Amino acid sequence: MRPATEDNSPRSRSARFDRYNPMNTMNEPGSATKKQVRELEETARELHALLSPCRLCPNGCGVDRLSGEIGRCGIGPSARIANHGPHFGEETVLIGDRGSGTVFFSGCNLACLYCQNWTISHGCEGADLTDVELADVFLRIQKSDCANLNLVTPTHQTHVIVAALAIATANGFDLPVVWNCGGYESIETLRLLDGIVDIYMPDLKYGANDVAQRLSGVPDYVDVSRRAAVEMHRQVGALRIDGDGLARRGVLVRHLVLPNGLGGSHEVLRFLGASVSPDTYVNLMDQYRPRHRAGSVAELGRPITAEEYADALRAAEDAGIHRFA
Repeated sequence: MRPATEDNSPRSRSARFDRYNPMNTMNEPGSATKKQVRELEETARELHALLSPCRLCPNGCGVDRLSGEIGRCGIGPSARIANHGPHFGEETVLIGDRGSGTVFFSGCNLACLYCQNWTISHGCEGADLTDVELADVFLRIQKSDCANLNLVTPTHQTHVIVAALAIATANGFDLPVVWNCGGYESIETLRLLDGIVDIYMPDLKYGANDVAQRLSGVPDYVDVSRRAAVEMHRQVGALRIDGDGLARRGVLVRHLVLPNGLGGSHEVLRFLGASVSPDTYVNLMDQYRPRHRAGSVAELGRPITAEEYADALRAAEDAGIHRFA
């Protein structure tokens, strides 16, 4: 995952975000939209209740984010984003001719040693926004004619995202919503997103919990991410692509092949084929490069080889996986 532009430095809010005035954009929403907005508002209230003590994600930090305490994700009660706009570096089924409307959220509930965007995910660079200002971002993305709204690393900011979607929906927002996450998701939170997210795009990073603990700092990644993948598939099913070649609804899984078999590609792909669906759309990624603190682990110190990637492709074939990004 790469930011939408090369410049990820935080800027002043006044320079990047104008306060959104819903009265300037559209007429009174219809009854169906009003019902949808009410449901989004209710879900946002339920998500806010999970902030004190915080249990939005499986880390379960237990801090009181509503009073400003900071948990493992590094983010308080407000939204914080590092960048937003049309992005052409995502999967083809997400970008089409118009680009994917990405919003890069600051902070993360994982601590991956090899994180590509570590200044955003670990350093929490970005600008704090209210739900009204975040809704403005969503509406600007729609106005830019993007194919979808692509929420990157959204898990720990779910409460503000849904509140912003309520405001944006009341003002004409109707793009497909992509949940572009690290795979470490709470089932309770995911169930609150049922009917809100159109396309789930989780990473499935590892095939072994001890490796996940060592490289991403969580002891139960495999168990949690697998339960999450099953729940995502229950909600939206296998990825469906329209006549223009754009994803409309479903699950798209990313798996980054790591050197020396650290990602456990065979185990991940067997799980997908047997326990989710062989029709799962998979992006088997070959672009690993040592970044951030990868040098602290000897096995992470080099890119993958052509043979390592070919081995992962054979593992996918053996698992019955046949749809690839």
